[in-house]
Amino acid sequence: MTGRARILKLLGSIVSESKADTTEILFIGNESGLTRYANSQIHQNTAESDSKITFRVSVGKKIGTASTNTLEKGALSRCLETAIEIAGHARPNKYFMGIADKIRPKNIKTYFESAARYTPAARAAVVGRICRASSGMGLIASGAFSTSASEIAFVNSRGAALYQPLTSAAINIVISSDSSSGYAQAVSRQAEKIDFKSLTDIATQKCLLSLGPVTLEPGKYDVLLEPMAVANLLEWLAFIGFGAVPYHDKTSFLSGKYNKRVMAPSVTIYDDGLDRSGVAFPFDFEGMAKSKVYFIKKGLAGRPVYDLQTAAKNKTKSTGHGMALGAATGPVPLNVFMLPGKKPVAKILKEIKRGVLVTRFHYINGFLDTPRALMTGMTRDGTFLIENGKIISGVKNLRFTESIIRAFSNIRAVSKETELCDTWWSDIGCISAPALHIKEFTFSGRTES
Repeated sequence: MTGRARILKLLGSIVSESKADTTEILFIGNESGLTRYANSQIHQNTAESDSKITFRVSVGKKIGTASTNTLEKGALSRCLETAIEIAGHARPNKYFMGIADKIRPKNIKTYFESAARYTPAARAAVVGRICRASSGMGLIASGAFSTSASEIAFVNSRGAALYQPLTSAAINIVISSDSSSGYAQAVSRQAEKIDFKSLTDIATQKCLLSLGPVTLEPGKYDVLLEPMAVANLLEWLAFIGFGAVPYHDKTSFLSGKYNKRVMAPSVTIYDDGLDRSGVAFPFDFEGMAKSKVYFIKKGLAGRPVYDLQTAAKNKTKSTGHGMALGAATGPVPLNVFMLPGKKPVAKILKEIKRGVLVTRFHYINGFLDTPRALMTGMTRDGTFLIENGKIISGVKNLRFTESIIRAFSNIRAVSKETELCDTWWSDIGCISAPALHIKEFTFSGRTES
């Protein structure tokens, strides 16, 4: 870890020497470890220590970006000059309206020393227990367990000087037999807070319950989507519909529908980077404080998230969702929550006469028809047939093809339990999702396994 004092002093000195009209510097440093396991044994252990320093400068309305991975002062100065040179050759950006003012972000604890010191041996001990438990039952364990300690700093020529250290841990567990598999996962700022035994038990029970799965023909079924399956869908909704770029390009399912009914009244989906019940992070990569943004509120369409450029282009304010300097993705929500309901999952299950329980999805394609949020994908690691409120057997995996607008309009129950679900951005956010009972969910194909 570089530390607050050193990194802010160094980056501040580089900003002070800049000849550009405006200068921004984003520093992301990361020390991470990953333990992968398959066939009930560890097969890979990696450690990585890296940093990326990105400069974004403006000369008039011309923008230039450049990056380096060294904190040597001479290299930083050269990278700054490169960014200025690039700006000189760029076309003017008519939507550039300046950079962030100095802010005082909310004080959120995101770094835990015990988590930062979590060793490869400690990860191996956890994985060893998982593998021994599965092997003792004639099953096979596989998955991955990662831990990291990171720091993010942002400095600009308007006096911004932000620094946030953070730790994170994420694990996924797949327990499998010749004919079945079960899955469990967790994400947390503190590895020691994860209940690894409980996760192992969940994945094992799913594997055993789905032994000898039956074939189910394609069609429309009641489904009970567990939180991970819901999070898989929300992750895609975030990319295709919750950002300002698709919203104003009219490719989002929210475009032109503000305050109109688009989903069931039980659906409320929002982004809140300051909610400590998730994986909170208080500012974005442009030095803006994060704001809470509702995409769906009691079934009614809300607004998207904005960064500085999309806000200027659309005559509004940034919501604090700028991505890494120079990124082409536009703003993306990283702390997505779906509001829970009032019914326990067990009670929801009992109310389903005939349906399918889905643990999670994979291989989702969300670009089929984004204005309808039409997606396709496969079930995986725990798909079950429900009859008269009980799980009676495993089901061979199914392909779904469904408009998520239609599906989320057919929600009959939302669970009071929620789960924090890992995503590719787990260091700075996650998805908090409940379980959902949905009527007439479309399965368009089946597999032989």
